[in-house]
Amino acid sequence: MLKIPEMIQTIKSLIETRVSLVKQEIQDEFVGILSRIILLTVIGSMLLLVFLFLSLSLAFFLSQVTKSPYMGFLLVALAYFLVVLLMVLTRDSLQLQKRTEDLLKNFIFQIKKKKEENNDE
Repeated sequence: MLKIPEMIQTIKSLIETRVSLVKQEIQDEFVGILSRIILLTVIGSMLLLVFLFLSLSLAFFLSQVTKSPYMGFLLVALAYFLVVLLMVLTRDSLQLQKRTEDLLKNFIFQIKKKKEENNDE
């Protein structure tokens, strides 16, 4: 004979198990994405400090070469101005925007890629 209450209980437990698995997957993805964002922030901060000290070193070196206390800093500032000008002129480049977007997506959402690769194997 059909045991409907048992079937309903089994279906409920299956649904609850599936929901808990989906919750766990979402949690794992969120933690992975958050950790990558934190890592990206730390790497960016460290690169900023390295860039700052290299810029100061270059400015002091150019000041010694030109024998002028301000000329080295002026030359470094001019180089930065040219870089900023180049960035402003290319800011509407769709190709550059696409490359940057793809780079960030690949870095931040790398977990999804790994799972897809594991599923393919």
